[in-house]
Amino acid sequence: MDSFMGWIGGKRMLRKAILERFPTDKVERYIEVFGGAAWVLFAKEKQAGQLEVYNDINGNLVNLFRCVKYHCGELQREFDWLLSSREQFFDYVAQANMRGLTDIQRAARFFYMVKLSFGSEHRTYGTSKKMVDNAVERLTAIKERLRGVNIEHKDFADLIRVYDRKAARFYLDPPYIGTEGYYDSPFTPDDHQRLRAALEPVKGRFILSYNDCPEVRKLYKDYTIERIERRENLSGSGENKKQYAEVIIRNF
Repeated sequence: MDSFMGWIGGKRMLRKAILERFPTDKVERYIEVFGGAAWVLFAKEKQAGQLEVYNDINGNLVNLFRCVKYHCGELQREFDWLLSSREQFFDYVAQANMRGLTDIQRAARFFYMVKLSFGSEHRTYGTSKKMVDNAVERLTAIKERLRGVNIEHKDFADLIRVYDRKAARFYLDPPYIGTEGYYDSPFTPDDHQRLRAALEPVKGRFILSYNDCPEVRKLYKDYTIERIERRENLSGSGENKKQYAEVIIRNF
């Protein structure tokens, strides 16, 4: 199934290639370390008895996923009287850190900003047709898919340490080198080194997606690296879209 939202660096276009590269044997646990919009998790077939984990350091994302899972009906009702409006959008942007909101109100506002923004970056109002109502209706199916999924809000290194087992499968989609400033949550150039160090002792298997650049290839030179090209989502249209190079890195 598809995710219910877009996200900066989301893996809608790359999810199939990622899933095809995982071994087909059954594993006890599947962990998405940088969850984002969870395009890979939602596209993945749910296996009976398998522990699934969604994690992100962005508190608004984690709150939204938790509200969809535990308070789906109440979250949907928050949208009953909302319109796709530029004024409403910028009111919510200005009030993003306002105190006194419930978790459900905060989740609804955040979801609204993501859906109506350009490139799902929840800051700039998009001018294309937006279908918030359709997305809200889909939340019921999303809730069912999240049944049994652990939703975490932890630093990536701590999460890897806590969930690592020989029978664990990790998917990691960190901020790409040079894009760290696009995200609300802090991720510094030094964190790329810290991620590499956190993956060194991993007992399980991991797949890691990154932009194809010399720094990434040097960091992960001891692992399997495959180059993947896709069309850039936000540039041009049709055949005029630019090609964007990424790499899929794995320890098996």
